[in-house]
Amino acid sequence: MEDGPAKPEGKRLQMADLAKLAGVSKATVSRALADSPLINVETRRRIQALAREHHYQVNLGARNLRLGLNQTIAVVVPFEGERHQQLSDPFFLGMIGALADELVRRDFDMLLTRIDAAQIERIGELVRGGRAKGLVLIGQWHQHERLNAMADSGLPLIVWGADMGAAQRYASVGGDNVMGGRLATQHLLAQGRSRILFMGDPELPEVEQRLRGHREALAEAGLSPSPQHLLAVPFDTLTAAQQLGEVLNQGLPVDAVQACSDLLALTAIQVLRARGLRVPQDVAVVGFDDMPIASLSNPPVSSVHQPVPEAGRVLVERLLALLDGQAPAAFTLPVHLVARRSTQAPDA
Repeated sequence: MEDGPAKPEGKRLQMADLAKLAGVSKATVSRALADSPLINVETRRRIQALAREHHYQVNLGARNLRLGLNQTIAVVVPFEGERHQQLSDPFFLGMIGALADELVRRDFDMLLTRIDAAQIERIGELVRGGRAKGLVLIGQWHQHERLNAMADSGLPLIVWGADMGAAQRYASVGGDNVMGGRLATQHLLAQGRSRILFMGDPELPEVEQRLRGHREALAEAGLSPSPQHLLAVPFDTLTAAQQLGEVLNQGLPVDAVQACSDLLALTAIQVLRARGLRVPQDVAVVGFDDMPIASLSNPPVSSVHQPVPEAGRVLVERLLALLDGQAPAAFTLPVHLVARRSTQAPDA
């Protein structure tokens, strides 16, 4: 008895190859692998045995696209050149975990992908190629107008980021950044601090809003913002540490640091201590996001709390509503400040 057609050398076995091996049509193979009752039991078992023997795997993306059964949501974490924020950043890890939990709860799979923000349009291929039903993008970065264009094209997309008002045509969910900036500054002012160094890149929409809240709180206290007390650093600890060190070496008077992430706050504490400055006695430090690392550090870091688990739920909920035909819109989650030892001396 002849063995029949061989698997093409060096190539992944295709359905057409399996059909030749079984001596049936591609349609019969497809139905047999789906355990369809339209194919008799003997033929089904024979085709399934051949598939196992030759390690054939169904292309689930193509099948789901064809049948409209896709249950995968892509979670996209962009990065931008020199502003390369590490995927290990506690905020990213917390948000990815929250999204994964919510997607599992709703019987969806999650596809995690990292992409250069300069090529952000490529994420559309995940939907058009059948790999994902919809997209969750963590962060707007500097891509606001391109995100608008992607939404205009009908791409099912929701973004974790700032509410950009009438200029925004894509769906988004984000914390109240202006309020977060205000709360952090008000807390530092209440501790008697007035020479507050703001750390963050104001070209990013979320950071720009936090800076706006910071300046509003200064104005309410009768203080004018000092250009020297704005340290425009990316979410990159090495760059932030270097630039903060340079500012301190120049003798800029600083009695508080308001950082736009907990990781930046921890970086600031390390730099301050390396120069013999005490936290909070000499310089108070406040972060943003209130990730678990903030409460576990020494000293524990005061931080603006963003409800990350709630954010995961709302992002998924609103993406599914978008897929059901609802109009894209922005949604803002409340924030609050958690005060810890990095801003309050032990005897305070």
